[in-house]
Amino acid sequence: MALLGAGDDLPPNYTHDDPFRNAIYRRAGVLLHPTSLPGKYGIGELGAEAIKFLDWLHKTGCSIWQVLPLVPPGRKSGEDGSPYAGQDANCGNTLLISLDELVKDHLLEEADLPDAIPVNNIDYVSVAELKDPLIVKAAKALVNSEGFLRNELEEFRKRPQISGWVEDAALFAAIDNDTDARVWWEWPEPLRDRHPDALEKAREHHREFIDAFVAQQFLFQKQWQALHKYANDKGIKIIGDMPIYVGGHSADVWANRNKFELNIETGISSLVSGVPPDAFSATGQLWGR
Repeated sequence: MALLGAGDDLPPNYTHDDPFRNAIYRRAGVLLHPTSLPGKYGIGELGAEAIKFLDWLHKTGCSIWQVLPLVPPGRKSGEDGSPYAGQDANCGNTLLISLDELVKDHLLEEADLPDAIPVNNIDYVSVAELKDPLIVKAAKALVNSEGFLRNELEEFRKRPQISGWVEDAALFAAIDNDTDARVWWEWPEPLRDRHPDALEKAREHHREFIDAFVAQQFLFQKQWQALHKYANDKGIKIIGDMPIYVGGHSADVWANRNKFELNIETGISSLVSGVPPDAFSATGQLWGR
């Protein structure tokens, strides 16, 4: 269309020249980590409040939900719930598991549920003390059950894209839970260096813990995938995020030492990530991953 001057008549085909016809498709969305959703038990969960949030996004015309990494934050080195300081790049943060959904799955009783906790800022230690025992109880109930859900757990564990990481993650967590060492390179040498006989003994000794760990990961994935499907059915896409590199004290590094810059003998990181000094920090930042 030719440029028009003030007072010029519009051309006859003006109404047929729709500028939106060739416009770039635009979307709007919200960045909100699930931990920041309203939650009765001190933290946001993958349950009813997450569904309400998706309904609100749909109602307002938003089609994007962006989340931070869903990995479990480390708990031994002052990570304070940071999703960028995860203990395993493949696992889900089980503190996000909805207790109410576990009741619906008949893995907990209504009487098991604690009183609601008013929350402003999340106290991750208190949340873990409250929720961990209940989630473990539900996981053990699942492991010892029969029926459709138990069969789904077995299929989940056999899948190559799951078994390739979940068994190492479970064993790492079991050993880590059983020692006072702050990091895996301070473990006894046979476990630190993954001697086959030491690992086999650890697997046998921690069999119950490992089975419950895998069940918790199954329950996380079950709830997250249900939420993901609900979002997609509403026309909402979920955008994730991931840390720059993985945590040093993690199953990822312990089980794959040849893929990282580590001291060959001790396993201690030779190089870690960070950024040089800039306008935000005169000394730079040391991320330690």
